[in-house]
Amino acid sequence: MTILDETYTLSNGVAIPKLGLGTWFIDDDKAAEAVRAAVEIGYRNIDTAQAYGNERGVGEGVRTAAVARDELFVSTKLAAEIKDYEQAVASIDGSLHTLGLEYIDLMLIHSPQPWDDFRGGDYAEGNRAAWRALEEAHQAGRIRSIGVSNFQQQDLESLLQGATTVPHVNQLLVHAGNTPSELLDYCEAKRILVEAYSPIAHGAILKNAEVRAMAEKYGVSVPQLCIRYTLQLETVSLPKTANPEHMRSNAEVDFEISGDDMDALRSLRDVDYGEHSAFPVYSGK
Repeated sequence: MTILDETYTLSNGVAIPKLGLGTWFIDDDKAAEAVRAAVEIGYRNIDTAQAYGNERGVGEGVRTAAVARDELFVSTKLAAEIKDYEQAVASIDGSLHTLGLEYIDLMLIHSPQPWDDFRGGDYAEGNRAAWRALEEAHQAGRIRSIGVSNFQQQDLESLLQGATTVPHVNQLLVHAGNTPSELLDYCEAKRILVEAYSPIAHGAILKNAEVRAMAEKYGVSVPQLCIRYTLQLETVSLPKTANPEHMRSNAEVDFEISGDDMDALRSLRDVDYGEHSAFPVYSGK
């Protein structure tokens, strides 16, 4: 049994694999091949989004993979700009159609604010409207679980005021150097499972001497250490890659980080995301 066989159970009883494949920056015409390669290696959790522009390719990969559809866990996300009910309903239909799937395992609101106003204005009402559309699709069985992404505690509290379903998942930027401990504790208390995207800090962490020395001590690569760290935080880890070799090594995390080293990684601060600071989530907002 490897990490690829291990799952968490969401608050609604749905099982979700602990390690997934992130597909951000994988072109639509390369996505199907990447998904098939990942499934071949043993991945069962595939994460995409409307904003990634590769739902079509991801869906093709899922439909043509070497295992049955019900063995795969497929996630996508409502575009961050969608903050009303009608648009959300149409957009859920759009994702199902583009993916070419009868159901989606998990669908998230990609961000509490549109990307061009990230951490800006108040979109509480729009989020509640979009959430209502997700709740209805969930009740109809078209989406097996629903959640949010990039939501801070105040965003979650605001959403919960009008919700009948507590989000099953909150997908967040979590990695050594960016561990939002209070938010992780809050989500745990609400039984909201956290998924960690960019567990390797978009590659920025590879240069950190302290992290490199720790990886050496365990006889693993920096990405393996970073993925293991997010798993020991009890989050779903979603490293993204189209490279089958990286997919393989990302899943070779059968080691245990000691309590002291976990504390050291948890207290790391300040990661320079370099060119990626242009993206809202890495901009320090």
